Amino acid sequence: MTPEKIIQIKIEKMLERKGWFVKRTHGGMFQSGFPDDFASHPVHGHRWVEVKLPDLKGSRFTKAQLVEFPKFEAHGSGVWILVAATEAEYELLFRKPNWTAYQAMMKRY
Repeated sequence: MTPEKIIQIKIEKMLERKGWFVKRTHGGMFQSGFPDDFASHPVHGHRWVEVKLPDLKGSRFTKAQLVEFPKFEAHGSGVWILVAATEAEYELLFRKPNWTAYQAMMKRY
């Protein structure tokens, strides 16, 4: 199991404990460009969650994500990057979608 997958599982469990319904997407030929998880909450609405490693050098967006994420955002569905199952990361879900900020940070490495 990859380090990113381990983090994803922990994030999914954290969200579920907090009352979110979490549906993992499966990348592949017919589903490329999607974030890792779709999460929905009866009060907080929905979030697309992409899991990356805490070390910015360790994760990259796929070419398909760089094409599709701007489309998600342009049509009212943000993408949130989470790197750990912590309260600080959880709080990011209640701020502006952060995938573009994360992308900008990744370009520095």
